[in-house]
Amino acid sequence: MSDDQRMGGGEGDGPRSRFGGGAQGGRPGGAGGPGGGPRGPRRGGGGGGRGFGRRKVCAFCMDNIDEVDYKDIARLRRHISERGKIEPRRKLGTCAKHQRSVTTAIKRARHVALLPFTSGSTR
Repeated sequence: MSDDQRMGGGEGDGPRSRFGGGAQGGRPGGAGGPGGGPRGPRRGGGGGGRGFGRRKVCAFCMDNIDEVDYKDIARLRRHISERGKIEPRRKLGTCAKHQRSVTTAIKRARHVALLPFTSGSTR
């Protein structure tokens, strides 16, 4: 057995690296080229075992709400984290138009003392 056959380079397919040249392109990190990782190019929409598997839809668009009311505290509380921060679009799936409206409504509700500015926990 020659060195070429022992290294897996038999039939004229060139020298192979010691990391193997399978689906990952022979790179030790596993990224297989300019398109992305070993499983192909990365696409949006969640997948890969992390987050949600399907696209999120805007709750305000579903309910045909044009402007978010600052007095609707129950709806606004869903858009505030435990620490009192406004949740980002990518987490709740709100569209850009309604996210701007939600932000303004939360700030107005805080100003009139309907919502807290912080979580209220003390050290």
